[in-house]
Amino acid sequence: MDTLSCLVLKPPAPTRLFGSRLSQIAAFGSATFLSSLTFPSSMDYQLPRTTAKRSFKPIKASSSAVPTTPSTTATVINTTTTVSPKKVLVPIGFGIEEMEAVILVDVLRRAGAEVTMASVEPQLEIQASGGTRLVADTTISTCTNQVFDLVALPGGMPGSARLRDCEILKKITSKQAEEKRLYGGISTAPAVTFLPWGLLRRKRITCHPAFFDKLPTFWAVKSNIQVSGELTTSQGPGTCFLFALSLVDQLFGESVAKAIAEVLFMHSADDKPRKEEFNKVDWAVDHAPHVLVPVANGSEEIEVVTIIDILRRAKVDVVVASVEKSVKVTASLGVKIIADKLIGDAAGSIYDLIILPGGVAGAERLQKSRILKQLLKEQDAAGRICGAVCSSPTVLHKHGLVKEKKVTAHPSTIRELTNVIDGPKVVIDGKLITSRGLATVSDFALAIVSKFFGHARARGVAEGLVFEYPRS
Repeated sequence: MDTLSCLVLKPPAPTRLFGSRLSQIAAFGSATFLSSLTFPSSMDYQLPRTTAKRSFKPIKASSSAVPTTPSTTATVINTTTTVSPKKVLVPIGFGIEEMEAVILVDVLRRAGAEVTMASVEPQLEIQASGGTRLVADTTISTCTNQVFDLVALPGGMPGSARLRDCEILKKITSKQAEEKRLYGGISTAPAVTFLPWGLLRRKRITCHPAFFDKLPTFWAVKSNIQVSGELTTSQGPGTCFLFALSLVDQLFGESVAKAIAEVLFMHSADDKPRKEEFNKVDWAVDHAPHVLVPVANGSEEIEVVTIIDILRRAKVDVVVASVEKSVKVTASLGVKIIADKLIGDAAGSIYDLIILPGGVAGAERLQKSRILKQLLKEQDAAGRICGAVCSSPTVLHKHGLVKEKKVTAHPSTIRELTNVIDGPKVVIDGKLITSRGLATVSDFALAIVSKFFGHARARGVAEGLVFEYPRS
């Protein structure tokens, strides 16, 4: 009865991590392709790389494999060879950390991996720790007889406990370790999931600072990321891009990982500011800020989920509204997200801020929404705040809402804009905030938190993310 092997209990409410930031240790191990790059926030160091040689056996495609090929215009690195594509399992359960799950899936799919997001719950739809609802590709029971090149566990509570209690996942991951194939975990996963399974023996490991004291003292390392043989561990949402890139490096090699890093904007120059602000005005409100995030088929999943997760951590009231006919949207790399409501149902409220996520196909669909266009024009006329990332500043521009304001955007779209500021990850001009997207969106969301609540609140949220943020 494999289908009943995951313990099914009524889960407690998700727990968010706001633990104090532990000191970071600089890079260790041999230099890699990342030594020539600088990274936003907690990415500013070399990525460790295992020196062990790995041989991957070609894997026959399973008839039960879930198709995960994106059908949108998202940038995917071509890693096609004569052997089968690398197969990756990313399990999810109630209370999983949404940023970690989605960043893993997005980055690995960009690298060309065949990624299966599998639910350890009886149903495919799960609610993540920050309230985002994700839909898995399949249930974990369908993965029992498959062989994966990598099993990568996101963290989050009680998500890691839900993964720990899934007997099928335990068997899959234990076999992965026994057969010397890659496996990894981030945030709470090493301490809460791998440790009880006995998969950390004689391995150097790290995890979220709030759970560090649960690890075996001799083997625990206070670093953003740790590679020990087949096992890779990392600390939290703020280190997840590095975690995912390390896994790409081990699966596909450094040239692919470097290409992905560039696509994600993880190569910002040290002399460029984190953000620039013009025509400074006060954003503070006397209530919990009410924020609308419209989404569409083809919206960029990293951007959608990161904005929602970070703002909700800061106690912002976030409403996710679909401009499609269904509340379920399929993002640019195939991740399925359930919105809170349809845009027509969301239109009756007043929002302090409306934020447009990017994704080329998604931005085009946002632009075509008549209801959203009306909401944006009313927002502008009332002197309320608008935000856009990646390709979506062009949506505001086409609706006549950018005017003479200074902006930034994805490099592929800046030719359509005027007054583009090159360099900073985030540009604020009065009541308009924009960013280049992808790996810069954490800075974008934290800049919003800082404008609404002050720097101290933003720094507190960053600490829970394990994301380096300026002290002042």
